[in-house]
Amino acid sequence: MYTIFVVEDDQPVRDELLTLLSHNGFEVKTSDDYANMVEAVLAAAPDLLILDLTLPEVDGQVICREVRRQSTLPILIVTSRDNSLDELICMNQGADGYITKPYNPPILLAHVTSLLRRTYSDTGGPVLMCGGVSLEVARGQVSYGGKTVDLTKNELRILHLLMVRKGEIVSRQDIQNELWQSDEFVDDNTLTVNINRLRTTLSTVGVREGFVQTRRGQGYLIEE
Repeated sequence: MYTIFVVEDDQPVRDELLTLLSHNGFEVKTSDDYANMVEAVLAAAPDLLILDLTLPEVDGQVICREVRRQSTLPILIVTSRDNSLDELICMNQGADGYITKPYNPPILLAHVTSLLRRTYSDTGGPVLMCGGVSLEVARGQVSYGGKTVDLTKNELRILHLLMVRKGEIVSRQDIQNELWQSDEFVDDNTLTVNINRLRTTLSTVGVREGFVQTRRGQGYLIEE
C-alpha cells in the first residue's frame, strides 16, 4: 500500500482528499504543524506528497523546494493559484505535477497513479540524500559513490532518523525510543554498539568516518 502525505490547510478540501485517497486504497498522513512541515513530511517517509501552496506560516513553494532538496519522493501541487508563473516556479523547484482547484477527482487520481508508477516501477521507494549518501527507505539500502549496501533493521532506523533530522543533534534517548519504543531497561552500551555497526556498514561503501558524528553528552549528528 502506498502512503500519501497531504499538506492542505482548508479543512473541507483536506477531508475530501483524505476520503478520496483512502477509499482508493492509499494510506494517508497529514499534519497541522506548518512551521515544521518539511520535517514532518520527511519523518513520515511517504511515497508521494500532495501539497497546497497557500498555507499558514510558510509558502508551499518553500516546502516543495526543501523537500526536493532532501528527498526524491514525487510532489504533486494541488492549489487554487491558477497562473503560469507559480506553476513554472514549482516545476523548477522539483514538483512533478501541478493541478488547480477545483480539481476533478478522477483526474487527480490518474495523476497520483501515474506519478507512483513512474517513480517506483524500478526503485521501490523514496530516497533521502545528504552529503552524497542516498538512503532508499523502502529497500533498506544506502548508496555512496556508486556502491550500495543493505542495512539491518536497526541500522536503517538510526540512519533514517539522523538523516531526517540532519543538522540537528539527536539525543541518545530519542534514538533509543526509535529503536525500542522505550529508553528504559536498555543497556546504554547497546546503542553504542548499534551506532558503531552502522558506521562500519557505511564505511564499506566509502562513506567518510565522520559522517555520523558523536557529540559527547548530547547525542549524534549528521551535518547538512
